[in-house]
Amino acid sequence: MYIQTASTPNENALKFQPSQRILPEDSNGVFEYLSGREAHSSPLAKKLFGIDGVKSVMFGPDFITVEKEPEIGWTILKPEIFSIITEHLTAGIPIVLEGTKASEDTAPSDDDTEVVSMIKELIDTRIRPAIQEDGGDIEFRGLDPDGTVLLKLKGACRSCDSSTVTLKNGIESMLMHYVEEVTGVRQVLDPEEEIALQEFEKFEQKLHSQKTI
Repeated sequence: MYIQTASTPNENALKFQPSQRILPEDSNGVFEYLSGREAHSSPLAKKLFGIDGVKSVMFGPDFITVEKEPEIGWTILKPEIFSIITEHLTAGIPIVLEGTKASEDTAPSDDDTEVVSMIKELIDTRIRPAIQEDGGDIEFRGLDPDGTVLLKLKGACRSCDSSTVTLKNGIESMLMHYVEEVTGVRQVLDPEEEIALQEFEKFEQKLHSQKTI
């Protein structure tokens, strides 16, 4: 078993690339876990969350993205992550339990309009492969009546400082170029992520007020 690592635009996320496909052949989506409590469907994610400092885990077809807490160094985490991934894959244990479904956000639906179908196709063929190269993924969350595409960034891209640039300069430009009905893109956060962001902003404001005293 040979595992390579690749840096991502997010300094707190690393992409681990085993020398084999890790998800079933019929699975083109990703599985993302933001805490150990969410990892009940993945034996490997459970083990990785047992390492102090691991913040999130995402499995793609042939890669694993691990995000760490900023205060923990990779020199401490990498050997443990390597060991757990190697042992798990060598033992032939499934990454996720049988019956666990990956996100099907871009699967065709009878309710799709022509515009939504075009957006989904672009995400699958042009946008998702590029983002997965950087250890991330994207989830289509809908199209507002005003033409705004709702997207959720995942993996390394989820908390990356350049995520806004990725959305605006990359994804938005491409969608607006190919689909004239698209007027822009907007990142969607899950409720727990919004709460965490609000708490972080409060903490930053508190630090700023202390510096100005």
